[in-house]
Amino acid sequence: MVPGGARGPMLRCGLPLASGAAQEPPGAGCSQNTNGSCEECLKNVSCLWCNANNACLDYPVRKILLPGSLCKLSSARWGVCWVNFEALIIAMLVLGGTVLLGITVCCCCCCRWKRSQKPDKGEERAMREQEERRVRQEERRAEMKSRHDEIRKKYGLFKEQNPCAKF
Repeated sequence: MVPGGARGPMLRCGLPLASGAAQEPPGAGCSQNTNGSCEECLKNVSCLWCNANNACLDYPVRKILLPGSLCKLSSARWGVCWVNFEALIIAMLVLGGTVLLGITVCCCCCCRWKRSQKPDKGEERAMREQEERRVRQEERRAEMKSRHDEIRKKYGLFKEQNPCAKF
């Protein structure tokens, strides 16, 4: 049986093509727009327009940057005709760097804010020691007061709070 036989042209997954759509061999779409316009070439997202020689080329997807033999970066257009490929790469790098820098600054600020919310171990220890000293000082004061009161009673120097309290 011939692929696509009586049922019409079929895609690789077995679904029929939309009516009116012609199946093109790979790479034929870009080369047929050579010496045409940039807008016509870039309608196909897999195509690249080279301003130097007015050629519509297949974008080499296996390479990140275009080889110089294919087209210079300053003459290449991809996606839109008004931005050259070199400027597009620089803009994307600046945008990506800005986003990464922003994320880093946000993370640092969040970590610093969390660190300032809870006291560190040194501050906790100093506060604990200060509280212990205050408690010991209060105990010594109470002890000294009771001792002084005993001595006053012993020698009859104890002053009553209110002299009329006897009556």
